[in-house]
Amino acid sequence: MSEKGTQSWPTELRLKQAERVLEVTFDDGAHFRLPAEYLRVESPSAEVQGHGPGQKQLVPGKARVSILQIEPVGHYAVRLIFDDRHDTGIYSWNYLHQLGVEQARRWPAYLAALEKAGLKREP
Repeated sequence: MSEKGTQSWPTELRLKQAERVLEVTFDDGAHFRLPAEYLRVESPSAEVQGHGPGQKQLVPGKARVSILQIEPVGHYAVRLIFDDRHDTGIYSWNYLHQLGVEQARRWPAYLAALEKAGLKREP
């Protein structure tokens, strides 16, 4: 992961709609395949993250979600527009890099939280 204060810059973003995957390559050589479902449930929006520490919401039923569009936000981020009408998450380059680096930890934790809450990935 980038050192604190160091910006990770993408060299390529490729949306693979049929696979429901966003591929991101960074200038540090990192390459990530980020499923739309993972990006949706980890959205940086207040709707998902809440307005303060400990307020993150568990988002079930997104197994089939797709990314419809990617919009640039300045030179620092993208807005992902999902087919469930969620469009308020601004994914900075550092956040996308962080999601890639932490995917192996975050995804199983999400699945465990769903199971514990009696919720499912399927809509």
